[in-house]
Amino acid sequence: MNFVVTTTEAHLNKSGSLCPALKAADMIGDKWVLLILRELFLGATRYSDMQRAIARISPSVLSGRLKQMEAHGLIIKRTIKGQKGSEYRLTRSGKELAPLVDQLSRWGLRWARRRLEDEDIDVGTFMWDFHRTLKVDELPDGETVFSVQITNAAQQDKWWLLVNGETVDLCTEDPGQDVDLYITGALSDIVAVWMGDVTPKDAVAAGTVQLTGAKHLLSSAARWFPRSIYADVRPEDGT
Repeated sequence: MNFVVTTTEAHLNKSGSLCPALKAADMIGDKWVLLILRELFLGATRYSDMQRAIARISPSVLSGRLKQMEAHGLIIKRTIKGQKGSEYRLTRSGKELAPLVDQLSRWGLRWARRRLEDEDIDVGTFMWDFHRTLKVDELPDGETVFSVQITNAAQQDKWWLLVNGETVDLCTEDPGQDVDLYITGALSDIVAVWMGDVTPKDAVAAGTVQLTGAKHLLSSAARWFPRSIYADVRPEDGT
């Protein structure tokens, strides 16, 4: 007896596989879900927090992905007593993704970082990471104000960091306060210091990044300068 197997286009769109990795990939979805997960792992709970941190995501995409993640059991949405709006919290399932996302980030930096182009770096997203990795413990007591001037940014080339204790506020408009230190350079050059590719001292010596301001901040830049949590990951040559 001969069996004839016919395959339609609709059938081809389904893997037909019991592989759990495929189902997991389907639940995680795409780059936006990974970025939202990263923000949740870093402590974000409000819609506005995620929108500020993920500069290129549109409101409709962010809302859609949050609903998708909720439907897949990765997060829960709940109202905040006495306040307007809601907050998002990771479920047990969502929390278990933390080490996987961390390893994927490290893998990407090791094997795909050399393929990153300047256009892959969004100034808004970078500045959000930059301000929250400032080493506040290395700064003097009281308020410290930084001004970051990005020489090649098409839009929003000036940013301010207002530090008071453990609180660091990121501003896109001049707060009208005296600046203690100016950080000036092209976006890729500031990113290189943040990623640990070059030290603040070497960047200043090479003229790629300029630091201008209070002497005590200039002399201690190596200690307080923001540094990526993945600055220890070195790229491989891809072979």
